[in-house]
Amino acid sequence: MLNSSQVIDAQKLFASSQEQEWIAQAKQGSQTAFHQLYQLHHKRIYALCWRMLADKDSAEDVCQEVFVVLWQKINNFRGESKFSTWLHSVASNVVLGHLRKQKNWLQRVFSIEDQGENTQALERTVPLDDTSGLDDLDKHIAKLPERARLVFVLFAIEGYRHEEIANMLNMAVGSSKSQYHRAKSLLKEWLSEEVQAGGTNE
Repeated sequence: MLNSSQVIDAQKLFASSQEQEWIAQAKQGSQTAFHQLYQLHHKRIYALCWRMLADKDSAEDVCQEVFVVLWQKINNFRGESKFSTWLHSVASNVVLGHLRKQKNWLQRVFSIEDQGENTQALERTVPLDDTSGLDDLDKHIAKLPERARLVFVLFAIEGYRHEEIANMLNMAVGSSKSQYHRAKSLLKEWLSEEVQAGGTNE
């Protein structure tokens, strides 16, 4: 008789096999298989877009763009990593491409090394659009200054190394590390204040 862990492993193996079948079919042009991949990964890709953009409408638009790009590039997937890992890399690049098109991208996001940490451009926090359905941590991530938010999401959530992030955001490795620590410090402060406020209200 199979124990619970063996059942879970069998389910994971089946799910992985099913996904690989859909990938192979999508590469052959099957829109039905591609739709199954969309259903499987859409929520996680949308969450990534939301965390990086902190704007519901933009996240929805960019999420759709990710899957358009996926349809165009799915034949580039060689199976050298997990499909989800590769897809998140595609999504991250699409999000950054979207940001580069925005006005004042260089001033707001790229590291201009002679700017101090206290300039208005770097201190600006992104206004929240719609945080319904998000957990407390995601709501706080959305409030981070843009550079700190991008670095935090890419490093802590997506698993990129600081060297990779520095290349993606055109900043020094040291700047990536400092922005990550800045994000952690702000999140810790905000979460601590929330806990204290909750205790006061009891």
